[in-house]
Amino acid sequence: MHTQGMLRDNALKGKTIIITGGGTGLGRSMGTYFLELGANLVITSRKIEVLEKTAEEMMKQTGGQVLPVQCNVKEYEQVEAVLKAAVEKFGQVDILINNAAGNFISPTERLSHRAFDAVVDIVLKGSYNCTLALGKYWIEKKIKGVVLSTLTTYAFTGSGWVVPSACGKSGVWGMTKSLAVEWAKYGIRLNAVAPGPFPTEGAWSRLLPDPIKEKFDPVKKVPLGRVGDHQELANLAAYLISDYAAYITGDMVNIDGGEWLKGAGQFNNMDMVTDEMWDMLEMFTKGKK
Repeated sequence: MHTQGMLRDNALKGKTIIITGGGTGLGRSMGTYFLELGANLVITSRKIEVLEKTAEEMMKQTGGQVLPVQCNVKEYEQVEAVLKAAVEKFGQVDILINNAAGNFISPTERLSHRAFDAVVDIVLKGSYNCTLALGKYWIEKKIKGVVLSTLTTYAFTGSGWVVPSACGKSGVWGMTKSLAVEWAKYGIRLNAVAPGPFPTEGAWSRLLPDPIKEKFDPVKKVPLGRVGDHQELANLAAYLISDYAAYITGDMVNIDGGEWLKGAGQFNNMDMVTDEMWDMLEMFTKGKK
């Protein structure tokens, strides 16, 4: 496993990147690597105190420039304000990372419609608000922009107990594929990444609290037998938004250690069968013959 950056120095030099949900977790990890590659960064979330602290730490660590801007991505006018602030600071914006998200693990019948709205509005509405605002700007300014959305494998498989998130992520995946075709004539590319288990302090402790964490340990579902390292995702994201990936659009890259494939295969849980049990099954099969 390589936990170092993979692109050459200054691979993103001069590019300005907006990351929603950029103050914590995977957004922060990706953003830090983008800065190391020479990019300018705009990080947004609803908590300005977190953003300001993160921006200061990122700049100290990388020597890059980070602009923290408070934004509720559900409000289109606030998204436009982020874009305006970014252009005033850095001259133009080249790349958007749709990373802001919310989730509940719950039987769907236990959720209120407001809980449904809370997740879908952040994931889907927030993503299309940002994508639309940046797309209009890029088309007007004749900038060949790039959108990368952080999704999940259940955007295409579906998943019980996270239905609002599945609805929102599936919608963003549909938007990604559709606009990749429609906006290709403007030189705008749209792709997505689908991370498997990449532990983050906030999200994981909320989704998998201690009483159920051991029983539902995600590592047990991953054929490669481990969780992802944040640098691995940052490497993939950096490649997809860079000019090295100029011929890739409308695609989603899974980075999950084989997790969704194992869940999809009808007999993939046979890894629980011990050698002794296989011996018994073989004897039984030969006896039948």
